[in-house]
Amino acid sequence: MEITITKENFDSEVRNYKGLVLLDLWASWCGPCMMLSPVISEIAEEYSDKIKVGKINVDEQPELAMAFSCDSIPLLVFVKDGVIRKQLVGYRTKEDILESIGLS
Repeated sequence: MEITITKENFDSEVRNYKGLVLLDLWASWCGPCMMLSPVISEIAEEYSDKIKVGKINVDEQPELAMAFSCDSIPLLVFVKDGVIRKQLVGYRTKEDILESIGLS
């Protein structure tokens, strides 16, 4: 299950979370974001016991987009125990994403 991340729940869902979080920064007008969305949903469903998946709409959450220095979307951010470990920009295959976070 994917969680909608906002500035109000960011600390509890991401910053203070003990474990791995995959954040998908996206916008409804972004073609590659729409292509990536089902891939992110699959990862959220198949790996729910290993990773928390959050989605940040950059149009609705500009403060969070700025906090991640988000210049291009889609932007995938991997956070472990509140620390950013890796960022990937652009469309990625499921295999690429899982390999990047060590779940492949």
